[in-house]
Amino acid sequence: MRWLPVLYIVVLLLLEPATPVQWPVSFVLIALPLVAAFAHGPVVVAAATVLAIVLEGVLAGTPCCAGRSVGYLWDRHYVAAYICTALVGVLGTILAAHRTRRERTLADVRFVADIAQRVLLRPVPHQIGTLQLESLYLSAAAEARIGGDLYEAVPTRYGVRLLIGDVRGKGLLAVETAAALLGAFREAAFDEPALPALADRVETSMNRRAMLLGGSEAGERFVTAVFAEIPPKEPLIRVVNCGHPPPVLLRAGEVRELDSGRSAPPLNLGMLVGETYHVDTYPLRAGDQLLLYTDGITETRDAAGSFYPLLRRLRSWCSLPPRELLERLHHDLLDHSGDRLQDDIAALAVSLRADAPSVPPPSPAG
Repeated sequence: MRWLPVLYIVVLLLLEPATPVQWPVSFVLIALPLVAAFAHGPVVVAAATVLAIVLEGVLAGTPCCAGRSVGYLWDRHYVAAYICTALVGVLGTILAAHRTRRERTLADVRFVADIAQRVLLRPVPHQIGTLQLESLYLSAAAEARIGGDLYEAVPTRYGVRLLIGDVRGKGLLAVETAAALLGAFREAAFDEPALPALADRVETSMNRRAMLLGGSEAGERFVTAVFAEIPPKEPLIRVVNCGHPPPVLLRAGEVRELDSGRSAPPLNLGMLVGETYHVDTYPLRAGDQLLLYTDGITETRDAAGSFYPLLRRLRSWCSLPPRELLERLHHDLLDHSGDRLQDDIAALAVSLRADAPSVPPPSPAG
């Protein structure tokens, strides 16, 4: 776009000798200030306006260049072209100044959004004890930067506690809900010894905040989430699922969804049905990897409308460490969707190091 005014002039100068004298192409220069205003500031647009008027005069009254006599220089048609070019130049200069100001504002907003994302979705530690962790976040709208998908990993005395969630809806309300949920989780994760109590405390906080909205929005402000816990010195993982896609366990070429069929309702809806939280316990071995994700991954469609086959893809990536796994997943999602994601995406990969102490795994329990 920055070279467009130059290309515009070059094409015009190539057309001028090839057209009859009665068809002056120089009138097209009236639009040059607006062409420059697309990518340049007001100073450049003003300079382009002056250049356009000079070129119009040269092409109008220079026999060697345009084949016209000097008298054409002050012909009323050309004088009108000079005046129109000057007026368009004034408008183009105002437009460029307005566009530049909007671009600076947008840059400031994006900067604030980047800071907000770091606060809301701060990077998880790459290693906690014997665990390796990596996170992925992709926004469907590049301008939005942040949305309603969320994740967190907190090391506590009860073990490493993980959260993945997806807020219903979009926009600022979803971001506010995600921030409230993450704040409640980060606080309660250190205090509540049991995973169901942690989920219940987070839901209580969500209910309290939702009621402050009043009206019909209170009942619609819900979040699907998975709470997971990997206790220290115990080769197991505990999971509380609240209406969210189940975590996936990757083990030596095997891909398994950790789904017992006892999922609780999404957060902020449990009070409507009165169900309790169920804890599902699964053995965890050295070298195992856990993937927590939001439904934006499995609902990504290709040009033919087919959903992304997550489990089939993961079977060929079981040996990859967390960072490479999420990088492969990232690129594969973009290829599958043709670089057009339909929804926000969040994922959290956790791997138990292969050199972790070996302890006989317990039997799965609910």
